Amino acid sequence: MRDIFLADQAGIAARHAAVLRPNITTRLMVTGGIAAAIALYLAGLVLLGFSPARILAGLYRLGDIIPLMMPPIPASWARTEIYLDALGQTLAIAFLGTMAAAILAIPLGFLAARNIVASRVVHFLTRRSLDAGRSIDTLIWALIWINVVGLGPFAGALAIMSSDLFSYAKLMSEAIETADRRPVEGVLASGGSRLQSIRFGIVPQVLPVLASQVLYYFESNTRSATIIGIVGAGGIGLVLSEQIRVLEWNEAAAIILMVLVTVAIIDAISERLRAMIIGRK
Repeated sequence: MRDIFLADQAGIAARHAAVLRPNITTRLMVTGGIAAAIALYLAGLVLLGFSPARILAGLYRLGDIIPLMMPPIPASWARTEIYLDALGQTLAIAFLGTMAAAILAIPLGFLAARNIVASRVVHFLTRRSLDAGRSIDTLIWALIWINVVGLGPFAGALAIMSSDLFSYAKLMSEAIETADRRPVEGVLASGGSRLQSIRFGIVPQVLPVLASQVLYYFESNTRSATIIGIVGAGGIGLVLSEQIRVLEWNEAAAIILMVLVTVAIIDAISERLRAMIIGRK
């Protein structure tokens, strides 16, 4: 095949000149886009005060801190109990926030799906509401709920719920819109109602995908719950920030190690559960 192509290279170029001819406009657009991206990146470095000297100084300081973090072992069993209790709060925050968001996202997901709600007004308002909600970060939600319900893990769970609610609803609506229409039509043709067609035609298709997403978000929210704990939303993040503030680096390293091990265990369990849900061994 290669020999045939090389032998007829001139003929191919002549027959397909329109395809093989360089498109100057496209090349200029691509080159201009790359140049604009590079210029924007360099401008961002200048505006943020990027300095190689500061990076080197920071790495030197990090080299001083790392030995202070060894060994990453709590000083006493009493502190270990405090850390384990705070880690349990973090897991509870992540679990409760994730499950509450998944449950509350169900009606929003159906409202945002074009093949479920025919009204363009309802669909438009729901989608824009989901976009607005997803634009607010988990940390901002934590600060909001701390001012509403006070400090503690309850505010953290509400922050996780508020942050994930809109993302879940968007993912659910997209999964519903891509569902196969044939099961729905089969239920309707057999005399089923519109509600029954959704229950037996769409829900079984999207349920494995959504369950897999819930497991992934629970794993991710375990890390997020650690971050929001720093601002007072409870959990091990609050304990970690206190240890860093008083320069107890070996205690901070122990807490970080506990979080890493917990996330790794959750990831391993979630991977097995996701494989079971989608039917992969």
